[in-house]
Amino acid sequence: MKTDTIVLGAGIVGTSVAHHLAQRGRSVVLVDRRGPGEETSYGNAGLVERASIYPVAFPRKVSALLDVALGRNPAANYHWDALLRLAPWMFAYWRASSPARLLDYARHMETLLAFTVDEHDRLARAAGATHFFRDGGWLKLYRTAAGLDVERSEFPLARSYGLSAREVSVDEALTMEPSLRPVFTGAVIWSDPHSVSSPGGVTQAYAAHFAELGGEVRRGDARTLARLGSGWMVTTEEGPVEAPEVVVALGPWAMDVLRPFGLRLPLEVKRGYHMHYHTEGNAALSRPVLDEEGGYVITPMVGGIRLTTGVEFARRDALKSPVQLDKTEVLARGLFPLGARAEPEPWMGSRPAFPDMLPVIGPAPGQNGMWLAIGHQHLGFTLGPVTGRLLAEMMSGDVPCTDPAPFSADRFR
Repeated sequence: MKTDTIVLGAGIVGTSVAHHLAQRGRSVVLVDRRGPGEETSYGNAGLVERASIYPVAFPRKVSALLDVALGRNPAANYHWDALLRLAPWMFAYWRASSPARLLDYARHMETLLAFTVDEHDRLARAAGATHFFRDGGWLKLYRTAAGLDVERSEFPLARSYGLSAREVSVDEALTMEPSLRPVFTGAVIWSDPHSVSSPGGVTQAYAAHFAELGGEVRRGDARTLARLGSGWMVTTEEGPVEAPEVVVALGPWAMDVLRPFGLRLPLEVKRGYHMHYHTEGNAALSRPVLDEEGGYVITPMVGGIRLTTGVEFARRDALKSPVQLDKTEVLARGLFPLGARAEPEPWMGSRPAFPDMLPVIGPAPGQNGMWLAIGHQHLGFTLGPVTGRLLAEMMSGDVPCTDPAPFSADRFR
């Protein structure tokens, strides 16, 4: 089969890229070893995080590093056998987390975040997926005055970008979410983000609409990608597919495909876990709730209340070690009346990340006809549709919606 473009990876990013290319009249085949939205895009807090101008940064204070090293911070875990290989990447991550470079991050990322809510809204309306979305922002809770002080320090920059953050009392937070227990000392409501009740369901709806536009979704192994003259070929269950251009949007598996072509990009993964729970009695949540110092989010999903953990530094394919889930579940039960676990075992996934915390969106260096949309770290679901728009504009020669230069792979040369 011959097509205009092959898109490898049917998560939210790859599906959004395929959708935007099909809207521009291209024939597109979307290839994944599983169905759309069944891997990394399934297991997240479901936030369209318009307000994430500050990233999940590497701790800079010695006390914070000690808390992680000694296992006292439930937001982080690590495998000893992975640290040596990860050390150069983690050092670069630490350097990129300096206060000055975090401001650079915010300046660059805001150029994408400004489009996130509208781009999701456009795709959701076209795909009939608006029923998954809800307003109301998200609520951040703080157990200590010091934690709340750190959050307050972000308000001036947020307001300079037109974002809405408001400190609320414990009583006001309990009015918003009556099922919470007052184990916190303060709270902040961020009104700009939206959230969804099924990230996987949203991705599947976008993929279904892509098919309605004439696109094709196929099962296949992206590692079969090969050069074919001046173009590309990948093998699928229905046979080989050829195209002059290919988009790699494979998240944590991107380097499995890129290394054989000589690409050396500092892409690593930050693993995370989630579990769904029943609730006790009539307890309910209406929005995502972050226990900042507890290191977890609880949010209402179609499968129950989802608890998502922080970061685990480990080899991508190492066995599960959901110690963070066990720790945070105890804290979450103190905050909210969680019932029994709704699943036999926790879900685990990997967040693909570059050390500077920015994604790569654009052409692959030295590989004519190859494009990249990878490394969205904690914001893959948020940034999927705007990434699709930006990359499709670049591939089509249109004026891009924002300057793509900060997201170029050339920054690592």
